Amino acid sequence: MTLFTFKKPNAMYNIFRFMNMKKNTLLQISEQIAAPLTAIASPQRVAILLAIGRGEACVCHLEAALGWRQAYISQHLMALRKADILLDKREGRYVFYRLKDASLLDLLIASARLCGLNPETITPLINTQINPSCECPQCAPVATA
Repeated sequence: MTLFTFKKPNAMYNIFRFMNMKKNTLLQISEQIAAPLTAIASPQRVAILLAIGRGEACVCHLEAALGWRQAYISQHLMALRKADILLDKREGRYVFYRLKDASLLDLLIASARLCGLNPETITPLINTQINPSCECPQCAPVATA
């Protein structure tokens, strides 16, 4: 049996190894960039993010803004929370959702611009409105005595 030993590294092998390292790093970065984009890829989730906007919203706000059932909205909210896009806080029986990073709205506005939409048509949609029929603490604050 013959053993081969290399006193000098094989130049072709080093180039191949370097190119694969570069490609693997590129793939890892690409996966990290694609993760939040994949999570918000559906129009329903984009609508939820726009409805939440720069403020906070509970499910009752989203129901009023979007006209969808609570269970349907909750499924999308769960996916957005798992993707680390939304933060939530509980106040009694109400859960309020907000964006972890508001720059995500800038991404949505840039996407709208790429699609030929005027950003000024989207900006008013981003502001959270108070829902007068909602009984949550944001909409019907408890009167102080």
